[in-house]
Amino acid sequence: MEFKHTSVLLEEVIDNLNIKPNGIYLDGTLGGGGHSFHIAEKLTEGGRLIGTDQDADAIAAATKRLEPFADRVTIIRDNYENAARRVREMGITGVDGILLDLGVSSYQLDNVERGFSYKYDDTPLDMRMDDRQPLSARDIVNDYSEMELFHIIRDYGEDKFAKNIAKHIVAARANGPIETTGQLNEIIKAAIPAKMREKGGHPSKRTYQAIRIACNRELDVLQNSLDGFIDLLNPGGRFCVITFHSLEDRMVKNNFRTNENPCTCPPEFPVCVCGKKSKGKVITRKPILPSEEELEVNSRSKSAKLRVFEKI
Repeated sequence: MEFKHTSVLLEEVIDNLNIKPNGIYLDGTLGGGGHSFHIAEKLTEGGRLIGTDQDADAIAAATKRLEPFADRVTIIRDNYENAARRVREMGITGVDGILLDLGVSSYQLDNVERGFSYKYDDTPLDMRMDDRQPLSARDIVNDYSEMELFHIIRDYGEDKFAKNIAKHIVAARANGPIETTGQLNEIIKAAIPAKMREKGGHPSKRTYQAIRIACNRELDVLQNSLDGFIDLLNPGGRFCVITFHSLEDRMVKNNFRTNENPCTCPPEFPVCVCGKKSKGKVITRKPILPSEEELEVNSRSKSAKLRVFEKI
C-alpha cells in the first residue's frame, strides 16, 4: 500500500516557521515528508532539515519523497521524544524551527493491517506507531485490568460510557482473547445505549483513540518533549505544533503559556523573586484552524489546531 497523506495546515505551517534559507529545521513527526518537502525546498546551501519518525513505512516514504534534497536532509528513525538529544549528538546546538504534527496519518488509518481504524472489521488489533515496541492494542485490551481500561477510556477518550465499556471488554475476554477490530467494535456497541449510538457518531471512536494514545504513550511523549524543544530553539526560532484532540491542544497551550510567563510569585508581590525567566512568546493567542477550502478537500483536517511559540 502506498504511503499517502495530505499535509494539514501546510501553508500556515510554512508561513509561521519563518524559514531562513540557511537555517536548521527539525520535523519531529516526519510522516510521508509532506511538510518537510516544502521546508526543504526553501533551504539553500548551508540550510539543513532533520526529520524523525518511529514508523518504518513513514521513513521509507519520506526518504523517497525527499530524494531531491538529499544534500540537505537527514532522516532518523526514532520517537520524537528523543529528537532533541539526537540533534545535539549531531553536534548541532540549536535549530531555527521545529514542527510537530501529532495526527495519525491517512496511511496508518487506511492500512488494514495496522489496526488503527474502527471502520474495518476483522483486522488485527495493533495500533503501534513503531512495530519494534512490544506493547500493542491487543495486549491492552486483553491484559489490562477493568480499572486500568476504565481510566484509559475515560481520561484519553473522554467517553462518558468508559466504565461500562471496560466492564464489557473484561466480560467478553473471559470467553477467549479479543483479537480483531470487529470483535472490539461489537463489544463497545453493546456497552453504549442504543439512543446514544444513534446520535453520537461511531460508538468505537473514543475508545480507539484512547487505546491508541495509551499504546503509543502519546501524551507522555508530548509532555516530556515540549520544554526540550523550546530549549533547542535558537533565538527567534519558531515551534509549530498541530494537534487533533483537546487533550493534546490543552497540553500545548498550557506549556506555551508557562514558558512565556513562568513566574510563580504570588500576584500581590510587587516584583518577581522566583527568578524564572520567560523563554519566548506565544504567537497564536488562539489556534490557527483549517480554512473552508482545506476542509472541503481534506475532511480529516477538521479537528486540527496549530499553535506557535517563538523563542526570545
